[in-house]
Formats: sequence, structure tokens, C-alpha cells
Amino acid sequence: GMLMGLDPHSVYMNKDDFSALQEGTSGEFSGLGLEVGIQDGYITIISPIDGSPAAAANLQSGDVILKLDNAPVQGMTLNEAIELMRGPKGSEIELTIGRAGESQPFSVTLVRDTIKVASVRGRWLEPGYGYIRIAQFQLDTGEDVEKALDKLLKEGKLKGLILDLRNNPGGVLSASVNVAGLFLNGGPVVYTEGRLPNSDMHFNAQPGDITDGTPIVVLINAGSASASEIVAGALQDRGRAVVMGSTSFGKGSVQTILPLSESRAIKLTTARYFTPNGRSIQAEGIVPDILVERAQVTAYDNAGQITEADLSGHLGNSSAESDAKKTRASSARIAAELLASDNQLYEALALLKGINILGLRDRRATGEATPTVQ
Repeated sequence: GMLMGLDPHSVYMNKDDFSALQEGTSGEFSGLGLEVGIQDGYITIISPIDGSPAAAANLQSGDVILKLDNAPVQGMTLNEAIELMRGPKGSEIELTIGRAGESQPFSVTLVRDTIKVASVRGRWLEPGYGYIRIAQFQLDTGEDVEKALDKLLKEGKLKGLILDLRNNPGGVLSASVNVAGLFLNGGPVVYTEGRLPNSDMHFNAQPGDITDGTPIVVLINAGSASASEIVAGALQDRGRAVVMGSTSFGKGSVQTILPLSESRAIKLTTARYFTPNGRSIQAEGIVPDILVERAQVTAYDNAGQITEADLSGHLGNSSAESDAKKTRASSARIAAELLASDNQLYEALALLKGINILGLRDRRATGEATPTVQ
């Protein structure tokens, strides 16, 4: 209780709490799959973890937990609420949720499960444009991102990359430095200033941008916290990426684990972190370069629209143009699917394409060699 009076992130950790922390940084634990904090006396969801019961129930960043199995949550400590949410795998718990924009609270029943956090996933959105999702910053996340990038780079030319940090609650500080460093050719990533000896530290990237300057869009939202904000802030300040989405959570503090014994510890806020340009994002968050709120978008149905190719007796075109048309049609189909399922990801991909088109035109205007079709 005395520690909670310092700030929402300073807590005493009993045996179960300490064990849960160690499991979380390694990527596997049992529970609901929620990262939570205290706001105005209520337990508030920072973000659900990908693939967890909480994510399957569509719980969202900013949702307020009002009751746990009909027990009011207001006034509980964070540890007390977390203790109630724990339980054997397969057991149920009812959460009463308050959500902005909803006139009445609603209830949802979750089944506790083993949470296996796949920290990193990578794939192609379409030829030339890669996507890497980081769900949480664990001890090995930097290595996992590098492996995902290596795989993409071996499979094809990377013209643009989307780094998705939405609903990423953070994690290990060193992992965020390693991830940001993959895209920077040396220089500062983050620095900390604090109250304990040796808490004033500077973290720099190693020389060598693994993507050789490939355009990057970083996606963030209100569920992007802590280590996620370090990466987004570093790439934004260094001019290495465009940050898109909505303002991040605003957790700009560093917690140090001080063991009291082999099974108990104190988690104490010991420092604040600052982006390379000296910004503290504590309670402010990272503001995106381009604001794109998540929305449900319905694509306009233009199936009945007539084009030149529909006219009787229209002039034909070469096979090369026909192949290009097929490529454009495939791209349009992918874009339509993204627009319907994830408008922020759609906008990020569209921006990367625009950057590449302008870059190609700049090279043509200056007389630089450009690839030719044989």
C-alpha cells in the first residue's frame, strides 16, 4: 500500500507476483492475457495480448474493469485485482466492463488459459512490402525481429516495411533498444534520468541499418506503452520512420526490480526515459506524425462502373500492359481486404507505396538508372 502511494507502477511483489513477472518476460504464463494498470482508482486495460482469451473477447485498450466475479474493483490495489484474475487453466471469471461510448457496462466471461506470447510475426502484405508485428518486448525480441527481417530480405526486395506496435504493452528495455537499433546506423535510441545511483544511462544503436534505409511506417495506438514508445519515439526523432495511428499510452517511466529474497521483490519506479530529442512522454504519449483512428470502413462497390475495356470494339493493348493490369488488380484486391479489416494498416501500406513512387520519380528526374523491363 505504501508503494502504491508513490506511483501506479511501484508495487511489492510476493512469490506469485515475482514468478508471474519472470514468466511474462520469457513469453509464457497462465491467465487472461491482459496488461492492466490503475487509472482514477479503477483497473484499466492497457492492452490485450494477441491470441489470448482477453483478445478473443474483444477487450480493448482503455476499457475499465468495474467488477471481477461481481466483486467491485474500485479501491483495490493492482496486485489484489491481478490475484483475483488468476486461477487454474480452464476456470472461468466474469468481468464487468465499462467502455467509452457505451451507455451501460457489459459483462464478459473469460476462460483462463496458458498464454503463449508469440512476440514477433512477419509476413508479406504484397510483393515488396513487408509487415512485422511485435506483440510484446521479451528478452529475445530483438533477435526474433532480426530473424523475421532476414527471412523477408532473402525472399525478395523490400521496398517498404510496416512495424506494428499497436496494443504492445512494452516489456524489456534492452529489447526495445535492440529493435530500434536494427533500423538505425548507430546513434542514440533512448536515455534515462532517475533517483538511484547509476540510473542516468544512455543507450545507443550499433552501426548498421539492416534494411539499408528502406522506408518504414510504425503503427501505434493507446495500447502501445513503455518499450513500444521507446522504439516509436526513437525512430520518429531520428527521422527514420513515419509514425501513424493514434497517440500512445504515455508510460515514460522505468521500473527496477529489487529482490528482497529468492521469491519476493519490490518493483520501484527509479527513472524516466527520454527520446533522442529529449522528449519525456510520461502521461503525454507519442503523438503520431499522421493521425489515423481505427474505424470500420466499407469499400464503395464500383462493380457496375463501365471502363474503356467494356466498350464493344475497344482497341487492345500489349501483353506487357495486360500483365501490369493483372498486377494492379491483385494489388487492388489486397488493398480492399485491408481496408475492410484494418484501415490503419491499409493507410500505412498506401503511404509506403506513395513514398516509393515519389522516390522512383525523383531518380528519373535526376537521371539515375532505374530498372528496365526485359
